[in-house]
Amino acid sequence: MKPVFILGGAQSDFARNLAREGTGLFELFEEVVADALTSTRTDASHIGVCHVGNFVSDLFTGQAHLGGFFAEADAGFEGTPTARHEAACASGSVALLAALADIQSGNYETACVLGIEQMRNVPGIEAAKHLSAAAWRGCENKDSKFLWPAQFSELAELYIKHWGLKRDWLRQISANAFINARNNPLAQTRHWDVGEPQLSDNDETNPLVEGLLRKQDCGQVTDGAAAVVLASENAARKWAGYNNRSLEDIPRITGWGHAGAPIRLSQKTKNIKLNEPVFPHVTKAFQDCLSRASLKHASQIRGIELHDCFSITGYMLLDHLGLEAPGEAWRILERGISPQDALAVNPSGGLIGLGHPVGATGVRMLHDAYRQVNGTAGEMQVDGAKHFATLNVGGSTTTVVSFVVTR
Repeated sequence: MKPVFILGGAQSDFARNLAREGTGLFELFEEVVADALTSTRTDASHIGVCHVGNFVSDLFTGQAHLGGFFAEADAGFEGTPTARHEAACASGSVALLAALADIQSGNYETACVLGIEQMRNVPGIEAAKHLSAAAWRGCENKDSKFLWPAQFSELAELYIKHWGLKRDWLRQISANAFINARNNPLAQTRHWDVGEPQLSDNDETNPLVEGLLRKQDCGQVTDGAAAVVLASENAARKWAGYNNRSLEDIPRITGWGHAGAPIRLSQKTKNIKLNEPVFPHVTKAFQDCLSRASLKHASQIRGIELHDCFSITGYMLLDHLGLEAPGEAWRILERGISPQDALAVNPSGGLIGLGHPVGATGVRMLHDAYRQVNGTAGEMQVDGAKHFATLNVGGSTTTVVSFVVTR
């Protein structure tokens, strides 16, 4: 594919609670866009097109039509075309795909992509109800208090039935997330005390939420935003000249993959075969991404930011990378998934450790992949990060998007 360059970006502190601060969605939008422009030394008037990824600001805040916030945030965006994109937890990644298409088509030379969500301004039960809009409302898990833990608990039960999933493997996913989050100054859980008691099967220290899933199996409810500035090769070359940079040193998106499936989990899992991935479309999206990046195998990437909205989701996605036979992702865990191991998984802390502002997650993943290959990830830095991937899903893998970032 024709590469699209990442000039830089920004992310908010995911530990923030906007309602407690007395601020809101627009103020966060304005702040992170300004930070992204400042970090890339780019003026808003030089951006060709803007995209925003957001899932349910309509329900959480009563605010839709978020594209209009760009020109409110910076007068330099007046006249710039904007669009909002929704694909549940993959909303940010779908906004990135739109920007990619805009640049690769030649319609625009530069793009600003923001992902954003405010979720901590309502009680937990109400938040769970809003988030259930990513499933088929009224058709799935109607009797559950928390729909998404219930849905992914069903996926865990399938892995137990067909491949003998062990509880320790899920614990390892969560433990990796919390350990890595301690090194991320923007992580929601960076100061949390999560040790063996909190990761155990003790109902007091790690209570059950739904089905098989416990508190520390679950990603966080988070307020947050992330943004990146993208450019064509021509625009990136000019930018590099202005900033005394070499074009070869600028990270670029070299691969992307995108796949969809029926919204119901039951439809996606009705024909499981032991010798095939649970979700063939997830494998397809990831392999398409590798192929576009001219990579033959997942072993060629140094690390991945993947969608561990629950520990079982993280395990399932590891199971779809093509590194082991279906159902045997535990072998990857045995080899290790820390930043020091061959495949660094979620050095940011992921959705469990860093946090999960739904509409922002896909953009945040890409920004972290950019930071890794750019060598600017600080305490999270993974050595030798030339190729870094993302794998983001919306709903019960109804939407799947993957990127490879290369330097």
